[in-house]
Amino acid sequence: MRRSFGRTRPSVADVEDTPTTPADSGGAGGVANDAVEAVGTVGAHGRRRARPVRRPLRLVGALAVVGIAATACDKPNFGYPDGVTNHTPRLLNIWQGSAIAALIVGAVVWGMILYAVVAFRKRSDVLPRQIRYNLPVEILYTVVPVVIVGAIFYFTARDESKVTKLSAHPDVTVDVIGFRWNWQFKYIDPGAGHTGPNQIEVTGRPGEPAVLVLPQNRSIRFVETSPDVIHSFWVPEFLFKRDVVPGRVNQFELTVTKTGTFIGRCAELCGTDHDRMNFYVKVVPQDEYDRFITERQNAAVPSTSAGTTTAAAASTATTATTGSGQ
Repeated sequence: MRRSFGRTRPSVADVEDTPTTPADSGGAGGVANDAVEAVGTVGAHGRRRARPVRRPLRLVGALAVVGIAATACDKPNFGYPDGVTNHTPRLLNIWQGSAIAALIVGAVVWGMILYAVVAFRKRSDVLPRQIRYNLPVEILYTVVPVVIVGAIFYFTARDESKVTKLSAHPDVTVDVIGFRWNWQFKYIDPGAGHTGPNQIEVTGRPGEPAVLVLPQNRSIRFVETSPDVIHSFWVPEFLFKRDVVPGRVNQFELTVTKTGTFIGRCAELCGTDHDRMNFYVKVVPQDEYDRFITERQNAAVPSTSAGTTTAAAASTATTATTGSGQ
């Protein structure tokens, strides 16, 4: 006799050694039939028959087909905000691709988990056949993640190079100076450079954020510097931000395709009044922008958002008002 988890089961030897009579078994044929039945019982309870794997494979295949079909249809935004620059379609596309890839991977993983929970749930005290090593499966779950990460890296690097590319001759160049705790913008004359005469300056003061006026559908380059600590130039509708680092010049370029007024913020914790370090971007048609530039160039003094304050004076006034802590 053999024991399995507390239950006694007959073996073939036990059946052969058991004395029988014609009345009990119906003759020699009865002994043979009992032995066959016993062996069949051992086979049925000793080892669970392997289940076919066609059903989970069909499920995974169906999910893959659904994912591929979803990429061919109009894709939802998946919560991505609406942008106002020429980079918006590219940024939205990589966001949608990443979201769809994540949903497909999640559906496959959850499908396999649920299948394992249902198909291999406990039915008796007998352990199923154990599989310790499966080389094809190990290769599969190693190669697939590498391929997914490689694809995401490729598309991210491709789009990042396009978004950060600088043109040879932008239509407008603006120096962005972030200081504690406000902003100064300088419109650069293409012919005179960054130090030429008649520069137009717009500087914010405490309680009076700077207003940066930009033309619609024109390439604009932002050149960023900081005299004190790290800040970050961020307009949420641009779907882009770039740190303003002391001792380093950062640049980026974009084209605003929609008119309107948008709030900008410092996205890097920079000290006591970080939460008040805001500004406004006003995007107007080209003719209105030309009038703005002409009026400021004809003015006797550089323009500010509320007078003739310079960046240094604004910084001093802000420090005197709010303290010098960072």
